[in-house]
Amino acid sequence: MQNKLLLFFTFLLISFYAQAQFAIRYQVAPPKPADSIDIAFYSKKKFWEAATQNFGLNMAIWGFDRFVMKEDFAYINMHTIKKNLKGGFVWDNDQMGTNMFLHPYHGNLYYNSARSRGFNYWESGLFALGGSAMWELFMENEYPSINDIIATPIGGLSLGEVLYRTSDLVLDDRREGSHRFGRELAAFVIAPTRGLTRILNGDAWRRRSTTGKQFGVPDVSVEVSAGVRVLELKGEILDKGVGAAMDVNIEYGDRFSDENEKPYDYFTFKSNLNIHSSQPMLSQLNIIGRLYVTELVDTKNDFLSLGFYQHFDYYDSDTISDVSGKIPYKFCTPASFGAGFIYQSKRLQNVGFNAFLHTNLVLLGGSLSDHYVVDMRNYNLASGFSTKLGFNLTYKDWISVSGNYEVYRMFTWKGYPKDIDWDNIDVHEFNYQGDRSQAILHAISLRTDIKLRNHLFLTGIYYNYMRDTNYRYFDDVFSKTSEGRLMLTYKF
Repeated sequence: MQNKLLLFFTFLLISFYAQAQFAIRYQVAPPKPADSIDIAFYSKKKFWEAATQNFGLNMAIWGFDRFVMKEDFAYINMHTIKKNLKGGFVWDNDQMGTNMFLHPYHGNLYYNSARSRGFNYWESGLFALGGSAMWELFMENEYPSINDIIATPIGGLSLGEVLYRTSDLVLDDRREGSHRFGRELAAFVIAPTRGLTRILNGDAWRRRSTTGKQFGVPDVSVEVSAGVRVLELKGEILDKGVGAAMDVNIEYGDRFSDENEKPYDYFTFKSNLNIHSSQPMLSQLNIIGRLYVTELVDTKNDFLSLGFYQHFDYYDSDTISDVSGKIPYKFCTPASFGAGFIYQSKRLQNVGFNAFLHTNLVLLGGSLSDHYVVDMRNYNLASGFSTKLGFNLTYKDWISVSGNYEVYRMFTWKGYPKDIDWDNIDVHEFNYQGDRSQAILHAISLRTDIKLRNHLFLTGIYYNYMRDTNYRYFDDVFSKTSEGRLMLTYKF
């Protein structure tokens, strides 16, 4: 069930958007500011409606799990609630897709219940925290999860605001009939709790003189790529796999703006979708959302800004084949914040150059383990820090070269004891982050786009993933994986 849900929500996400800080960028439509009438109409805060909707959401999901799916964890009573309140929080052993993607997606539902009722980014995050706490403490018979109470609200902030703004792009309160129905349906699919709010309030069919867009028409660029993906694990035995792949990317807002309007007025979202028998459908998902920015330099030749950003990173793979039987890489950071610089050179007329640098604190992350396999978890939970840097070099809109380097330092500080009896553990009460270890994870990419005609480009992408894990009770492990994509890209 969890795998099916992961595939379903992955499809929804990737079908509608994604990112990269584009080297060559086209505008989908000319930007327009939001109408003050729309802002005022949809900014009225309704606390009890938002809280009630989140309560009802939890009850509905629990009812489905209990009476339809008959999941063991959904059999709750006063005894289980008392046990949860008394026992406190533990690290759970769900698979990475559940903990680091589906739980943040669940948090986005809480978030948008409040966001669609007039609350801002920060206030809506509190609703996501409250909804998550209710679920963890009362709606399962398993001990509440430390990693879930972090990933659900914080990851929900990131996914929630991206989904909220994406749904805003398709809404138009001036429309009627089938055209209006199609837009409302699309908004519901993108942000379900916002769509539900519009139905409950009657906004889904109420015709108004203005569009209802709370952010107007932003500066948005979209690109869709499709082609072949080759994955290669280098070790004692060389393991290769070939499959189809699709990248769908969006850049929202102006990266060189220094205006502080609202969080996520600028964000990037990048994803990779695979059609490969042995690989997960979603292999990569990256969000960078700007929360605050200040201008440091803005002259005729140069621009430099310093901002505060939220990051959501998800990299996943599975065994390529039975040749090695090893997983190439697996790491994620659903809760990460940090400072970032963006630089632009304006010195040459036909040659463009810009670069970025981010340094982040990782509140919660995960990294593949070579030894920890408990229930559905084969990765270590961790915290630490990360650095991201990259550049874009372009000649007119004909050719571009982009490079990106990400490094994550992850510490698993609550590891299980060396002499543990694995035959007599309770997976639901096994309260450890994983192997006592520290891991250094590298993701290096190089991309080239060559214009073929109009908006169509030939794209080549090379990725190199490296993991260096230092274990306390085991030998250190170094692994290296290469990936190549050859794709056709259409830039809207």
